[in-house]
Amino acid sequence: MRVLLVEDHLRLGQSLHDAMSREAYSPDWVVSLADARAALACADYSLVLLDLGLPDGSGLELLKSLRASGNHMPVLVMTARGGLNDRIDGLDRGADDYLVKPFAIAELLSRCRALLRRPASLDAAEEAFGNIELFMAKGEVRIQGHPIMIARRELQLLHSLLKRRQRLCSRAFLENELYNFNTAAGPNALEASVSRLRAILKSGGATATVRTVRGVGYILELGDVS
Repeated sequence: MRVLLVEDHLRLGQSLHDAMSREAYSPDWVVSLADARAALACADYSLVLLDLGLPDGSGLELLKSLRASGNHMPVLVMTARGGLNDRIDGLDRGADDYLVKPFAIAELLSRCRALLRRPASLDAAEEAFGNIELFMAKGEVRIQGHPIMIARRELQLLHSLLKRRQRLCSRAFLENELYNFNTAAGPNALEASVSRLRAILKSGGATATVRTVRGVGYILELGDVS
């Protein structure tokens, strides 16, 4: 899933970007309010990790504008401002969670999983369709109750298709979900991932498969497709 990381501390930002990339996330890392606004204007995100002390203003400005526009995506605030009033202010302005620096990256990842499990989130932590079960928080897929081996990219693809199961997913939607600004995706990258996912589902005995709508996108639906 696509995550926006807003952090101007280069060492911390790189560490968070690398850690999230190793998990089932596609992070876009920016270092200013202006870059964050530009990213939000051209991509859809499941979660925002937001530093408050940015070179061109406070992250609270971005948080306030998101909530004022009706955007309810989860926002986890990361800041060195650990006072009680600071935490209350951040939460009152619409933050879903508040993590005080310094923190362990393992704790941040755990809090991300918790936020994405909330029913209000656009991305449920668990999805099921036919005999396929996806436990996104654990990075696990089961078919007929049996865990299967699946690479991170195909896991992300399955998650995106499951969110819109039995509905058309355009190429643009799937590419936005799978690839961040720093990922160089070739013209056939999506087709290759779909092909690998089809093979995984078929070999596992899944009762659903991915159908191609030529020139438009893909649909995850029940039944076999030749």
